[in-house]
Amino acid sequence: MAIKGIEKFNNLVESFASLPTIGKKTAIRLAYYICTSNHLEGMKLAHNIENALRFIKPCTQCGALSENELCDICTDENRQKDLICIIQSPKDVLILEESNSYNGFYFVLENLEEEKIQKLISMIKKNNTKELIFAFTHSINSDTMIFFIEEKLKNLNLKFSKIAQGIPSGVNLENVDFISLHQAINFRTNIEN
Repeated sequence: MAIKGIEKFNNLVESFASLPTIGKKTAIRLAYYICTSNHLEGMKLAHNIENALRFIKPCTQCGALSENELCDICTDENRQKDLICIIQSPKDVLILEESNSYNGFYFVLENLEEEKIQKLISMIKKNNTKELIFAFTHSINSDTMIFFIEEKLKNLNLKFSKIAQGIPSGVNLENVDFISLHQAINFRTNIEN
């Protein structure tokens, strides 16, 4: 319920409440804090949001978040070049990187558009990739995507694997603890054709 006479406050509450996992009570607390307790923090938040919207874009090679044409991971000479981990969302890169369980490259594949598949093939050839690891949330839809990609890439002499089933079915990577994520990556299973 909006409070009469303070439209700008109500708009701020609505903006916070529209974000994922932010309920109405939390939105009110955040708006109240910014409006009454810490104007400087509010201005900093507004500035950071503006900068993120202006400068963050997808990496042209892998699709992860980047401030440049290529992300820092794609330009890192110390990464394991023969591995590509296929993920469904750019935020999955952040989660896997924070877990310190993987040191190869990534490729964000949110859908099966032919253009994305061709980008993946180019990356595989450029890096002389030997293995693709699928780090998808376990579901029938994910298994279908994996099968489709395997069929498209079967002539490239690749090893296909997916993260171990230590991650519960239907749980997004952002909700998995680092130990489970670390074990899922390190004990991934081969996908038999």
